[in-house]
Amino acid sequence: MAKAPVAGFAKTRLIPALGAEGAANMARRLLIHTISNVTEADLGAARLCVTPEPENPAWDPLRATTNIEWEAQSSGDLGQRLAAASKRALAAGESVILMGTDCPALTAEVIRQAAHSLAQFNAVIIPATDGGYTLLGINEFHPSLFDGISWSTDKVCSQTLQRIRLLRWRVEVLSPLQDIDEPDDLKCLPEAWRTDLYPSINKH
Repeated sequence: MAKAPVAGFAKTRLIPALGAEGAANMARRLLIHTISNVTEADLGAARLCVTPEPENPAWDPLRATTNIEWEAQSSGDLGQRLAAASKRALAAGESVILMGTDCPALTAEVIRQAAHSLAQFNAVIIPATDGGYTLLGINEFHPSLFDGISWSTDKVCSQTLQRIRLLRWRVEVLSPLQDIDEPDDLKCLPEAWRTDLYPSINKH
């Protein structure tokens, strides 16, 4: 699930630290990193669910550099968009792993670990340190996983886990990872990113 890395549209909460262009550049780097690791994980069909639609010129710089499928996000809030993407993928009879594009620690190895969990559990989740989650894997669809969740709060992961347990699904909870959402999160970037791309953030 990704927004176009356009100034003033993507990673807006980082603008106070990086400026609009810097925040957009960070979004682009995170997106490329995620696509690279999903490709390396090599777990089957991968889809980039985007807003605005894939045909929008905002995607032109990235479209030629990716070899995964593109599709537009559905309308509605985040839960409705995640639900729609899940139902489309699960309709093919396979498991689905939902990911955002703002977690540098979500490597190919971690993604493979989550996929391995789905061979033994009904669901797998990787919490984010801010209370959300960086990855959710499921073997079947249920609307309660996405309806009425307090999105963009520190309750997202706990509410989702509560719904999973009410369904009596077996779930594996993997180690929490750090999202890059707020200026304070920048100190958790990989060192190479900090020094090579954004040396000015070392003061944050």
